[in-house]
Amino acid sequence: MTSTTGEAVVAVSRHIGAPAGDIFRILADPGRHPDLDGSGMLRGGVSDAVVSGVGDVFVMRMYYERYGDYEMINRVVEYEPGRRIGWEPRPGRGHPDATASGATWGHRWIFDLLPDEGGATVVTEIFDGSRMPQDKRAEVDSGRAWWQTQMVSTLERLAQLCAAR
Repeated sequence: MTSTTGEAVVAVSRHIGAPAGDIFRILADPGRHPDLDGSGMLRGGVSDAVVSGVGDVFVMRMYYERYGDYEMINRVVEYEPGRRIGWEPRPGRGHPDATASGATWGHRWIFDLLPDEGGATVVTEIFDGSRMPQDKRAEVDSGRAWWQTQMVSTLERLAQLCAAR
């Protein structure tokens, strides 16, 4: 497992003993996201739809102690089957920022899949905050170590899901 931290980007990688296509199918199914969520914040998807391309939107029910129950609206911004998937969340129903103008914060969650020998894959989870306004980035930076820990946990859970198949 490797991890890197940059000005606005956090990336964590893990070698997972499963083909990239199998891993991609899990990541493209928002209904599976709570199973691999290392933060414990995801409660489930609002619909059973599977992501099929850039521009798709999926809504996740979430919980955070400071906000209670809320939703995040995720727009798919990267989609390369078996290789890369990413989405840009914005606050939805129940989130205190949902009614704020410019509620899109500009951060992205991306999963990069690099096929490796023996049918395995190197999976890199990326938090890209490079498009965030400075005030929001400062908020996120204060929790950077927490995010990185949760990303490590997410990749551990993803590896466990793949091993159970």
